[in-house]
Amino acid sequence: METICLAHHFLIAMPNMADPNFSRTLIYVCEHNSDGALGVIINRPTEMSLGELFERVDIIMEEGEPQQRFARLPVYYGGPVQPDRGFVLHRPAGTWQSTLTVNHEMGLTSSRDILQNMGTHAEPAQVLVTLGYAGWTAGQLEWELAQNAWLTVAAEPVVIFGLPAEERLAAAMQLLGISFANLSDVAGHA
Repeated sequence: METICLAHHFLIAMPNMADPNFSRTLIYVCEHNSDGALGVIINRPTEMSLGELFERVDIIMEEGEPQQRFARLPVYYGGPVQPDRGFVLHRPAGTWQSTLTVNHEMGLTSSRDILQNMGTHAEPAQVLVTLGYAGWTAGQLEWELAQNAWLTVAAEPVVIFGLPAEERLAAAMQLLGISFANLSDVAGHA
């Protein structure tokens, strides 16, 4: 059996996805190995802004346009696992206290030091902050792929950091050369 690694790929929920946690979601996969997979939903902003999150966790957001740009960003629903814990998907990967390095340019950090740096130095420049993540046990994601629950495509950072949340799912579909409207909600196997 061929082993696949979907780190730095998008998972696009198929129209027949029944789980409300994942219906019409676009997930960035941060880790995928024989132990399972981990990713964050990148197209579900919450009502909370990053400025509000900083206030809740007592992190100072200094004055200045770069910091205020961060303050206006939404916090995203990253998935149903640990929804009370924050994760920062960022580029460049950098060196933080607790970072899962996805590849040479992307990282997922769960330590407070990255938020403090964002509040004072406005870095890293490209960030997406989530509460929670999506996780799969060993073999679970492969089984879901075999059931036609997801489409996969290599990730493009511009989709994550350069587009509004509501445009990301369609943009990921375009990477495959198809439109979400053309997908059937009836799964089949060839």
